[in-house]
This record gives sequence, structure tokens and C-alpha cells, in this order.
Amino acid sequence: MSAASITPEAVRAGLERARYLTTARVETVLYLALVLEKPLLIEGPAGAGKTEIAKVLATTLDTDLVRLQCYEGLDEARALYEWNYQKQLLRIQADRAQHLHWTEVTQHIFSHEYLLERPLLKALTAARKVVLLIDEIDKADEEFEAFLLEILGDFQVSIPELGTIAARVRPAVVLTSNRARELSEALKRRCLYLYLEFPGAEIEGRIVALKVPELDAKLREQVARFVNALRKLDLRKAPSIAETLDWARALRALGIRELDSAAVRQTLNLVLKHEDDLRRAEGKLGTLLSAANKP
Repeated sequence: MSAASITPEAVRAGLERARYLTTARVETVLYLALVLEKPLLIEGPAGAGKTEIAKVLATTLDTDLVRLQCYEGLDEARALYEWNYQKQLLRIQADRAQHLHWTEVTQHIFSHEYLLERPLLKALTAARKVVLLIDEIDKADEEFEAFLLEILGDFQVSIPELGTIAARVRPAVVLTSNRARELSEALKRRCLYLYLEFPGAEIEGRIVALKVPELDAKLREQVARFVNALRKLDLRKAPSIAETLDWARALRALGIRELDSAAVRQTLNLVLKHEDDLRRAEGKLGTLLSAANKP
């Protein structure tokens, strides 16, 4: 999809081709992020499909996904660039053998040829539009978040030895956050914002049908409604969409055709990964199964 061909209908069609089911609200904000060339900040619970949006967007645009996974202690060297010191050392030795002045040597070793591009710089220097995913920005330190402001606001970055490097083509930028900490207002001002909740039972049932088409229709609806009810419990970690799909595939592999207490007890560990969550859910099994079988 070229920039000129970006329309709400084209975005919707692209998402359908990528087999991504979502709401009109999500389609609209994706369209606006593309046409306004603004970074998109997506917040929401872990496993609700935030990262998947960036992947699907890359598929929709038929382009590459450049991913920066954030973590505590992430710095510019890992995110933007670092110098290839080994290659620089070899060049220094070669230049000295030719008795070159240090000024000439530094011009050689501090050039693009000796730069190791990390995800942020790779996205800025790409020859065509790519999708830049800055995943779980809330895990990075506040200092790193501040460092991102120039990139998110002006799509450029300053490298002391080389000057300012502006994006050749502005990447489509998606930032995700599980809200482990509050992000700064400065970062939010530079982004469009989307809060992505878990899909309701109806959409999740359609997702299961799309991804696990061989599953019986009745069981598919039971799974979607059961997981939807599970997420309303006070759990340490709510089941993700990916875990719902794993559960659906496991039920099919076991030949289970209907959810009952025996089937749930046998397989509940596929959607709940903490002992206290399992106990809490088993204590509410009757209520959960009742919700799963509600017409």
C-alpha cells in the first residue's frame, strides 16, 4: 500500500488480508497514524494484541518490521548505533602505516562505513517506509524515553560525530506499553493514542474461528465466553489472545468437543500460568461454565 493509496477502506482491507479482526475504532486510529505520519502509542493489558498490530501493519503495507524490544537499562548504543571498534582499529593501523594525519584518520573512522546501525537508526535510514515497533516502552528507563523525543517529534537524530540524520522516508512508528509505569506527557504529545482492551467474546470467537477453523463451532463459542468470564476475575495475569488460541488448539488435539468441568480442569493450565490464578478459577468453575454455555 503506497502513501497515496492510504484510505480507511484500504486499511480495513489490508487488515482483513492480514487476518486481523478488530473494531472500527482501531481501524480509524491506524488510518490516521498513517496519513498524519504520527507515532501511535498503544496501551493496554499484556496479551491484548498490541504488538500484533505492528506486525499486521507491516503486512498491510507490504514492508519490513523493525523491532526494538525495550528493557531496563536499554541505552543509545543498543537502540540507535555504536561504532565498529574492531574495524576502526584496523583502519587506524592502516592509516598510520601510510603516515596520515590524525585529522584524516578521524574522518575515516567516524564515517557511516564504521557505524553499526541498531533498530532506531535502521528505521530512519531505510530506503522505503518501514514499520518501527518500539515494544514495551514502559520497561525502558525515563532517560531513554526522553532520548526518543527527537526521533518521535522530528524523525531525526543527532550523532555527535556525524551531525543530524533525518529520516529518508518517515517510518510508521508503533509504541506499546503495558502501563508498568506512567509515560511522560512529552512522549504522549508526540503520539496518537489507543487503549486496546481485550476483545469481547463475540470478536474473540471470530478470531478463534479464523485461526483454528477446524474447531467445532459450539466449542469455539464456549472457549471465547469462558475466557471472557475468566478475565473478569481478579487474576494475577489475565489470559492473552494467544493463550486462548493455544487452548483452542489443545482442546481439538485432545478430541474434546464440549467444555465441561473435567475438560476445563484438564487443560486450564494452558490459559492460566500462576497457581493462585488456577485455584481462584477452579473455585469459580460453576459460574465460569455457566457463562460459557450462556446462549
